Amino acid sequence: MDHMESQQQQQTVAIIRATDVTFAYLDNETEQKGIPVLEGLSLSIRKGEMVALLGHNGCGKSTIAKHFNSILIPDAGDVVVDGINTKDEERVFDVRRRVGMVFQNPDNQLVATIVEEDVAFGLENIGVEPKEIRRRVDDALKAVGMYSFREHSPHQLSGGQKQRIAIAGVIAMRPDVIVLDEPTAMLDPRGRREVISTVRKLNREYGITVVLITHYMDEAAQCDRVVVMDGGKVLLDDTPRRVFSHVSVLKGVGLDVPQVTELFDQLSRAGINLPHDIIFENECADALAALLESAGIHRVGAEKGE
Repeated sequence: MDHMESQQQQQTVAIIRATDVTFAYLDNETEQKGIPVLEGLSLSIRKGEMVALLGHNGCGKSTIAKHFNSILIPDAGDVVVDGINTKDEERVFDVRRRVGMVFQNPDNQLVATIVEEDVAFGLENIGVEPKEIRRRVDDALKAVGMYSFREHSPHQLSGGQKQRIAIAGVIAMRPDVIVLDEPTAMLDPRGRREVISTVRKLNREYGITVVLITHYMDEAAQCDRVVVMDGGKVLLDDTPRRVFSHVSVLKGVGLDVPQVTELFDQLSRAGINLPHDIIFENECADALAALLESAGIHRVGAEKGE
């Protein structure tokens, strides 16, 4: 079996399966459960895929993500991680070994004054031998492109670099799945690119399953699959091209689409015949050039062979 066949076979296996999950937070004043944030939600994440979770604030995407590593437990329904039901209190640690979490603010996850000590922190807490810690820390820092910063203070790094250190601390624990809850929300464009590039590398080269919660449509477009949530349920679940082709549906639940998709949707509404599944800028440029050429208008420099 070649690598491609192995990868395709792997992606048919659900590493996380949520079935009819309902959950409501406890009201601290009344000590009663409030209105459900999740209502009968069912969703599976397959091994080796990179999935984007989208939805407006309050739709339940962060809540279901916290169910994936037993931070939260369903009021009804089940979440099963690699065959382990998260309701099994004796196996919480086993679930969290399989699913690592990275949150929005990297400063909240950095605990040491030296980068390599920060990445080693979790390993030391579970009693991993020093030689193995050294190997895992080095491997994790190399995987996120931060090995040369191993002796730096994390608090002197940029936001994107800090977030990559936080990711290294998670992958040093060797999880099967990394859940990232808006990891680029507090970063500048350069930091965002660094983090998403790192996440894609971990998924493509290391086979780590990724669940990415994001408000940025260009980040979601780079995933294998996009899940859109609304009202505690799954509204859309498909490839980025197919999901983003539902422009009116997405706008109806308060979401944007990639800018090029919006452009093509408006041109199509104006009666211009263009593809409906354009999500990347280079595709946009090629499609517009083809349209102009069909009308006898050529790109500048094309006639000179440039």
